[in-house]
Amino acid sequence: MGRFALLLLLAFASFQALCFAADDDTAFYDSFDEPFDGRWIVSDKVDYKGVWKHSKSEGHDDYGLLVSEKARKYAIVNELNEPVSLKDGSTVLQFETRFQNGLECGGAYLKYLRPQEAGWKAKLFDNESPYSIMFGPDKCGATNKVHFILKHKNPKSGEYVEHHLKYPPSVPSDKLTHVYTAILKPDNEVRILIDGEEKKKANFLSADDFEPPLIPAKTIPDPDDKKPEDWDERAKIPDPNAVKPDDWDEDAPMEIEDEEAVKPEGWLDDEPEEIDDPEATKPEDWDDEEDGEWEAPKIDNPKCETAPGCGEWKRPMKMNPAYKGKWSAPLIDNPNYKGIWKPQEIPNPDYVELDKPDFEPIAAVGIEIWTMQDGILFDNILIAKNDKVAESYRETTWKPKFEVEKEKQKAEDESTDSDGLSGVQKKVFDVLYKVADIPFLSEYKLQILDLIEKAEKQPNITIGVIVSILVIILTVLFRLLFGGKKQPKVEKNPEVAETSNNQSTSGEKAEEEEEEEEKEGTAAAPRRRRDT
Repeated sequence: MGRFALLLLLAFASFQALCFAADDDTAFYDSFDEPFDGRWIVSDKVDYKGVWKHSKSEGHDDYGLLVSEKARKYAIVNELNEPVSLKDGSTVLQFETRFQNGLECGGAYLKYLRPQEAGWKAKLFDNESPYSIMFGPDKCGATNKVHFILKHKNPKSGEYVEHHLKYPPSVPSDKLTHVYTAILKPDNEVRILIDGEEKKKANFLSADDFEPPLIPAKTIPDPDDKKPEDWDERAKIPDPNAVKPDDWDEDAPMEIEDEEAVKPEGWLDDEPEEIDDPEATKPEDWDDEEDGEWEAPKIDNPKCETAPGCGEWKRPMKMNPAYKGKWSAPLIDNPNYKGIWKPQEIPNPDYVELDKPDFEPIAAVGIEIWTMQDGILFDNILIAKNDKVAESYRETTWKPKFEVEKEKQKAEDESTDSDGLSGVQKKVFDVLYKVADIPFLSEYKLQILDLIEKAEKQPNITIGVIVSILVIILTVLFRLLFGGKKQPKVEKNPEVAETSNNQSTSGEKAEEEEEEEEKEGTAAAPRRRRDT
């Protein structure tokens, strides 16, 4: 019995030690179990009219911070009791977010702000408030990424520069709760996790991982260097000795009438292609004086459906064998070609060598977004000095919810379509999003994401999208193996530009896209012309 009591005592002591360690390593945590009033300060800036609500996550008794209205700017901030240094040991940034109504165009990222001595106030929190790190999902148009941006001060110039993580992971495309984790290590490494799974590993000081790099280039193009007036960049020039052949007719048309064509038998010369609809009647409320003379709408002439054609017959056009077009001299190598001019390189006055980033401390956590979507729920925001603490929170706060939501989603997918097609398509889309994150496809990530989003909106084109993505993959592999510069032809939407203040989820852009879609949906299809 004494032995059993000793084991219980040791277990209790270990549990207490773990709790104290968790408390010591937890710099900030908000579960939103209680209303946020008093802890979080809503911005008074006039642009930020979005209403925050303390709300339950759908299907759970767990509360979070809710974006409650569409097409609004939101800003809210929580000041930490003590600033958190990013220079001492590891730092873990973690939070949960759920797109309860899906996400077409909106951000759900957090900003980790510098001390207020940097020039900001909680009541005036906005997109200009200085931050150290911006982290979290963002999706709108061609933008689909989990941002990680470090705002770093160049020790020489004193200028703060936004350094964006290259090739960040994509945002999960469902309505489930997901947990985002950024682990900053003392060896300059940063790891990005989604749902506890590592999606990206990078080094703060590597030019391959951040754009622009934290360590500037040693040399830069001389801004005062000018291209000489006699510098010839033309690799090819028209042959000055070439002469147009005597038989070259520049006036010959590209097409001529086919003199051998014969009018098809049964062609109805006297029948129009369209006739008045005989079943149409003038509306009773039609007023000739106000509405003008009423005319019956036109319909296709039924007599033309069985005939080879109606109306005046004209010979079809064919390519003119004598056509040569405008003559131009053939190109030859330019004897004066000097190559593409570039300014000379000079030492970069802002160049500096770094052993570690000069991180600014985190004094507050803020959410400042512009979203076209409502139903975005934030929860369990954590800043810790130990990744084991973050892992513990994922296991106890996020995972139980996620498992329930996943099972519910699975049941809904199965009930939506008896053959399980929608569930299969969802799995296909999940795989395609992972394909888009493959490093050697990074050059084509935006095109691939655009194709996936089109397929999600129009499931009937899923097979075509898969084929298109396979073409991209095969083309890239061919280029890697055999060289060449030819790129796959993929239709794409213009990429949503990221402004310097990180408002990458442009509501105006989304509204323009919606208007274009409406125009496309309502435009009348042109009438098919009959072949002659």
